[in-house]
Amino acid sequence: MPSLPPIVLTFAGSDPTGGAGLQADLLTLASMGCHPLSVVTALTVQDTRGVDEVLAIDSDWVADQARKLLEDMPVSAFKLGVLGSVENIAVIAEIISDYPEIPVILDPVLASGRGDPLAGEEMISALRELIVPQTTVLTPNSMEARRLAEEDEDEDEPDLEECATRLISLGCEFVLITGTHENTPEVINTLYGEEGVIRSDRWKRLTGSFHGSGCTLASAIAATLANGLDVPEAVREAQEYTWQALAHGFRPGMGQHLPDRFFWARDMDGESEAREGGREDS
Repeated sequence: MPSLPPIVLTFAGSDPTGGAGLQADLLTLASMGCHPLSVVTALTVQDTRGVDEVLAIDSDWVADQARKLLEDMPVSAFKLGVLGSVENIAVIAEIISDYPEIPVILDPVLASGRGDPLAGEEMISALRELIVPQTTVLTPNSMEARRLAEEDEDEDEPDLEECATRLISLGCEFVLITGTHENTPEVINTLYGEEGVIRSDRWKRLTGSFHGSGCTLASAIAATLANGLDVPEAVREAQEYTWQALAHGFRPGMGQHLPDRFFWARDMDGESEAREGGREDS
């Protein structure tokens, strides 16, 4: 029998477009040499333009899905996306607490690319209290980082370094804040730890709007950690993979572009030019 590939368990909502959510996780993990396991936390009605409806799965079903898998197969990493409800957050927090040796990568999806809300204030509070303290790598964009780190509605907007400091003070080990929503010529992604900035990477800003970039990045980090890299190198490799998937993306519908998670398997023109797009700053 061949050796087992690394196994990663993702908790996420289903996206029927295949652009984000559970389907994005499965494609990314498989593309990066892992065997993905999946726990469905929510069903959605959406297309490439946005999310119309979200139906959270009953928390008992979420717990039963996960427990059954974890009793059967060895898992090397957990990836968490849209969790659907406060009740689901609570049961998932309890489950991952039973496996403290397994790294947790949390993509705090608070809204769709169009701005459709996917998490209310109660869910955000539950994430802060129950999931963030158990998280190995948290991967918010700048808007999500500010909202998660907000302490008072009337306070001035904190800078991103302060946001990272606050989130790490909650118990999170590392915070990777992505700069796709910032007004900068290049996208700057910064990894923070207890001692401050660990690495900062700059990437060519691509034209167009993408559906599922955050899911892809978080799943890629889960995959690189499951494959044995330490966090700084795992984060760097995951960014490279994500940038390439976006650079080779396509627009199958009337809305956002989708990343091509199997870009490496296709014979495409301009591959050498695409490889030149990202560069490391420090």
